[in-house]
Amino acid sequence: MEIWTVLFPILLTDIINPVLFAFMVFAAASSRPVLISSSMLLGHTMAYFGAGIVLGLFMETITEFFANPRRIDFIIELILGVALLWVALGSRKSTGKRPQEAMPEFTVASAFGFGAVVNFIGIPFAVPYFAALDQILKTDSSTTSAVLLLLSYNLAYALPFTLVPVLSAVMGEKARPILQKINRGLDKVSAVLMPLLLGLVGLALLADAINYFVTGSPLF
Repeated sequence: MEIWTVLFPILLTDIINPVLFAFMVFAAASSRPVLISSSMLLGHTMAYFGAGIVLGLFMETITEFFANPRRIDFIIELILGVALLWVALGSRKSTGKRPQEAMPEFTVASAFGFGAVVNFIGIPFAVPYFAALDQILKTDSSTTSAVLLLLSYNLAYALPFTLVPVLSAVMGEKARPILQKINRGLDKVSAVLMPLLLGLVGLALLADAINYFVTGSPLF
């Protein structure tokens, strides 16, 4: 689908935030690594998808108050572009919180709940998700199509994180040093790539919105 040409770089920017992975690696060090880390990922995915539905309905309601909904879509896109550039500048110093050594071991229920609230830890880094929602709403597709597209986005987001329970299931305790090494590597990569990707996506959204206001046609 053409929409994925726009959504994929946003998705990549969303995924590269290492906060969820760091907490899942922490969960994988528990006495039940597969179950606890899977529960955390499930909690995160369900909360992310649910928040997307609520935010999408809210954004759609806003557009209904205006005579030209399409214009409002690009105003939102312009605001999100600026927000992404702001987050890009801020992420040079911080890429979000990490688990502390003093944290208690997760249970299945607490891992699920914590996975859900990870969505709201360092909320500025959720701006790419707002951008993805805006692009989905701009397609003017049916409600069912929009929900399925949002679900696909969330499942694609969750897919890389299944590495934690899969490695834990296959390798047992031997997976821990590998996951910790990946976690450290992801921290280093995200420190460089996250500001770059956030900035590029922000500039792309700004260019698209500005081109619409100047010429009447979007770039994508």
